[in-house]
Amino acid sequence: MAACGCCHCLRGCCSRHSGAMNADDRSLLAGARVATRLPAQDLERARRFYREQLGLEPVDERPGGLLYRCSGADFVVFQSTGSSPGTFTQMAWEVDDIEAVMTELRRRGVVFEEVDVPGFRTRGQVAEIEGNYPSKGARGERGAWFCDSEGNMLGIGEPVL
Repeated sequence: MAACGCCHCLRGCCSRHSGAMNADDRSLLAGARVATRLPAQDLERARRFYREQLGLEPVDERPGGLLYRCSGADFVVFQSTGSSPGTFTQMAWEVDDIEAVMTELRRRGVVFEEVDVPGFRTRGQVAEIEGNYPSKGARGERGAWFCDSEGNMLGIGEPVL
C-alpha cells in the first residue's frame, strides 16, 4: 500500500483512516460545506415553484433530485414519499432589504405566513427578532416566512445593525 499523504502511515493504519478520532480531528466538519436537503413529493411541481416564484434554476439535476446554488451555498430538492411538517424554518436567505424582496416575491405569487410566536414583535408579516443568532453580531433580525409548493417552510431575514 502507498502512504496516504496525511501522515507517514499506510492507508488504514492511522487514526484518521481507521475511524478513530483524535484531538486534531474534532473540527472535522468545521471546514466542510453545509448543504440543505428539502423533500418534495412532486419534483416537477417543486421545480416550477422555485423557477416561477423564486426565480431559481437548478445548476444540476439527476433522477430524483435538483441542485440549486445561491451565493456559493447549495441546496437540493429531492423526490421523497415523506412530507415536510412546515412548522419550522428549514432554509433561509439573508437579504439586505426584506420589504423589497417580499414585494417582489408577492408579485410572483409567494404567500407569506402570519407569524405569532412569543417574543417576536410582528409588523405586518415581518417579525422583529431581538438578538437573533443568525444576525452575525447585529442587534437582531427582521424575518418573514413562506412555504414552498411541497410544504417546506422557507425564510428570509434582514440583519438589524
